[in-house]
Amino acid sequence: MPKLPRLSAREMAAALRRGDFVRDRQKGSHLTMRHPTSGRRVVIPMHPGDMAVGLVHDILKQAGLTLEEFVALLR
Repeated sequence: MPKLPRLSAREMAAALRRGDFVRDRQKGSHLTMRHPTSGRRVVIPMHPGDMAVGLVHDILKQAGLTLEEFVALLR
């Protein structure tokens, strides 16, 4: 099982876009993305620097993605 990657908020948003998530709205520095078929919503804080590993884990949980599915979206 791969380790959770360290990545920026922009990289996270790009990977979720590859997983069919679309931008729903943005208020301040928090981007909300929605999956059109499942209706799942994900909130990504668009702050500079890399996101903490725990935050990446929480976003994957919101998105309903396994670590293996997410790593495939990063490529």
